[in-house]
Amino acid sequence: MVKVAALATDGLEEIELTSPKEALEKAGATVTVISLKAGEFQAVNKDIYPSSKIRADLAIADANAEDYDALLLPGGLASPDALRSNKDVVAFAKAFVKANKPIAAICHGAQTLIEVNELKGRTVTSWPAIRTDLENAGASWVDQTVVTDGPYVFSRCPDDLPAFNKAIIKHFKIG
Repeated sequence: MVKVAALATDGLEEIELTSPKEALEKAGATVTVISLKAGEFQAVNKDIYPSSKIRADLAIADANAEDYDALLLPGGLASPDALRSNKDVVAFAKAFVKANKPIAAICHGAQTLIEVNELKGRTVTSWPAIRTDLENAGASWVDQTVVTDGPYVFSRCPDDLPAFNKAIIKHFKIG
């Protein structure tokens, strides 16, 4: 069974976690939600409207990348910004990169990968607001629904979730 780690915290765009998580689990994967601390955090809708409380299965300080086969980086405005500035999150993501494990990022989720410093020469997509950040990190940004480059899968926004979910199930080799 494929084990997927999903990194998120307060300000997560709810659908960008719940939709891929449901699709991955339906396909046979196990998804563990990892946050800055254990317990609940506040998700949002359209980046600003509070939605559900999401339960983190594990705190990042207690997570080990070796326990997972793939990494999911959902977006939202605030969650990726908080995650990228946490040294444990960056080290966790870097471990996936070093092990050449598949990583999927949607919307602002790719911001964590900027901190890992491994996007140089990669073709990516994201929410357009972080295009310059990704390009400054050495990536080539394109406006496409889904982009796959090596171990990475990228997508832009909630409208892209059907294609993103299909792509990550394939990329994570589930089913």
